[in-house]
Amino acid sequence: MVSIREVAERAGVSVGTVSKHLNTPHRVAPDTAKRIRRAIKDLGYVRNEAARQLRAGRSNTLAFVALELRNPFFGEVAHAVERRAAESGLFLLLASSDGDPVRESQYIDMFVQQRVRGLILASGTTRDADLELLAARDIPTVLVDAYGPSDHFSSVSVDDVLGTKNAVTHLIEQGCRSIAFVGGPYTVRQIAERIEGARQAVAAHSGVRLEVLPTDERTVAAGRHVGDAIVARRARERPDGIVAANDMVAMGLVQAFGERPGLRIPSDIALVGYDDMEFAATTLVPLTTVRRPRDIFGKTAVDLVKDQFEAEDRLPVRTIVIRPELVVRASSLRRSPPARERY
Repeated sequence: MVSIREVAERAGVSVGTVSKHLNTPHRVAPDTAKRIRRAIKDLGYVRNEAARQLRAGRSNTLAFVALELRNPFFGEVAHAVERRAAESGLFLLLASSDGDPVRESQYIDMFVQQRVRGLILASGTTRDADLELLAARDIPTVLVDAYGPSDHFSSVSVDDVLGTKNAVTHLIEQGCRSIAFVGGPYTVRQIAERIEGARQAVAAHSGVRLEVLPTDERTVAAGRHVGDAIVARRARERPDGIVAANDMVAMGLVQAFGERPGLRIPSDIALVGYDDMEFAATTLVPLTTVRRPRDIFGKTAVDLVKDQFEAEDRLPVRTIVIRPELVVRASSLRRSPPARERY
């Protein structure tokens, strides 16, 4: 590996001058900078960024850990994070825990060792021990779609209890009396809160029952698997309204129901998704869904983590909770809605 000393010798300058060119090129005379660039090209010198950051004690890199990147929701949040980071001259490292807290711990350990400038965690499964490590190392950390267990972590999230409560209430107002929540596992905080919202809505209305149909994953295939099982039931044993854990699970249900002659959405089973992904409005039966603002999540998370590492003293923790919006489309409408239906 070519060293900075070899570059300096080839260019006929000091090591300090090469270092100044690499870090503050505007402070080096044009002729000198030209010689240094030629030496770098001739020798094939590649800067050891990790070593530089180690010496500086900080980096210009943020790390983002998502629950599952195959879910377009987290991909769009990551895109918003990257755009906001780029506006601030920061780079982004991206990882997915896939709901595995052990895997997430490994990523967190790696990012701590690399001395990232800050961490954004959007997994919903982060262990308290990992958060305690980040607090002990004083690494600015922001939780997305989650809450911190202590006063060390700012967060930005959506009120998922309210989101599903509104969705189920909407189904009840459409005449549904046998409602199912499809998705899991319960260990994911967001899923647990959505089930709680469904339970609260059902408890507020007599004559309505709730069935929870868990899945190991939140994918189209998982939704289709549950949908096939519902189709196999006798008609009177099927739910007449369903809230899916996310739009992908809802799409799997649509596929399963669409292959059953005589089973129609929404007249036989009204359906609500969650997240309001781009495809939700363009499906064969446009999907009613709960909207969560991906851009706001990403931009706010970067701003919160920047506030922490730019402050001279530790700032107070900020907890931002966003109210979700129920977007009503054809998949749930058994009755004509009011002129301005809002939740």
